[in-house]
Amino acid sequence: MLRPNGSVFMPSVLTLIGIPGLESVQCWIGIPFCVMYLMAIFGNTLILVIIKFENSLHSPMYIFLAMLGATDIALSTCILPKMLGIFWFHLIEISFEACLLQMWLLHSFQGIESGVLLAMALDRYVAICNPLRHASIFSQKLLTHIGVGVTLRAAILGAPCLVLIKYRLKFYRTTVISHSYCEHMAIVKLAIEDIRINKIYGLFVAFAILGFDIIFITLSYIQIFITVFQLPQKEARLKAFNTCIAHICVFLQFYLLGFFSFFTHRFGSHIPPYVHILLSNLYLLVPPFLNPIVYGVKTKQIRDHVLTIFVCSKHLNH
Repeated sequence: MLRPNGSVFMPSVLTLIGIPGLESVQCWIGIPFCVMYLMAIFGNTLILVIIKFENSLHSPMYIFLAMLGATDIALSTCILPKMLGIFWFHLIEISFEACLLQMWLLHSFQGIESGVLLAMALDRYVAICNPLRHASIFSQKLLTHIGVGVTLRAAILGAPCLVLIKYRLKFYRTTVISHSYCEHMAIVKLAIEDIRINKIYGLFVAFAILGFDIIFITLSYIQIFITVFQLPQKEARLKAFNTCIAHICVFLQFYLLGFFSFFTHRFGSHIPPYVHILLSNLYLLVPPFLNPIVYGVKTKQIRDHVLTIFVCSKHLNH
C-alpha cells in the first residue's frame, strides 16, 4: 500500500545493501570476516569446553569468562551468516519482523557482554582489594543472580525499541537499509515520521547500559591500581597486575571500538558511509575474535590446558 507521496506503509520486507560504496568488493571483504567468525566460534567454544570439564577452573573469574565466550558466539552468529549471505549470494532481503528480531538480539547481546565485563571487573576488584572475602562474596548464588541480571537488563531495556518502531512508525520513505545488518538507528532513519522519541530512547539505553558499566569498570580499576601500587613487594605487585592485564585488554577493545563506532555513526557526517559500516562490523567481529586469543595468551591456566589438548591430539595422531 503506497501513499501519494511514495512512502511505504508498514513494509513487510526490507533490503540490506551491505556496505554502501563497496558493493563491488563485498565478496572479498566477506573472506576475512568469515575467517574471523570461524576463529571466534572455535576459540570461544574451546574456552567453554576447557572451563566446563576442568574442575579447577570453576571459579568466578573463569565462569565469567565462559559467560563472555557464550555471549561472543551468540553476538557474532546473530549477524555474520546473514551478512555473508548479502556479500556472497546477494541475499539482500529480510522480513521486517526478522529485521527487528536481529536488531533486538544484537543490542541485547551487546548489553549482556558489557554487563559480564563489569562483573569481571568487580570480581578482580574484590579479589585484589578484599581477597579474604572474595569466596564468600562471589558465591554460586551471586554468580547465578549476576548472569540472570545482566541478561534481563539488556533484554528488557532493549524491548521498548521494538515496540516504538513497530507501533509508532507506520510510514517509511524507503525499504532499503544502507547497512549490512539491522541496527536500531539504521531502521529508525527510514521512517518519515517524528523519530525523536526513538532516538532519545536509543541514547538512553546506550548510556544506561554501556555508560553505567564503563563508569563502574573505571572506578573499579582505579581502586585496583591504588591497592596494587601500595603492595610492599614488587613481585606481589606484578602478580596482582598480571591477573588484570587480559581483562584490561578486553575492556579497551570492546569499549573503544564501541564508542568510536557510536560517535562516528551519529556525529561524523563528513565521514564516508562505508567507513561507518566497516567500523560497526569490526566492533561486532573483533572482540569475539580477539577475546579467546587474549585470554589464551595471558591466562596461564587456559594456556596450559589449550597446549595439553593440542599435545594430546598430536600424540594420538602419531
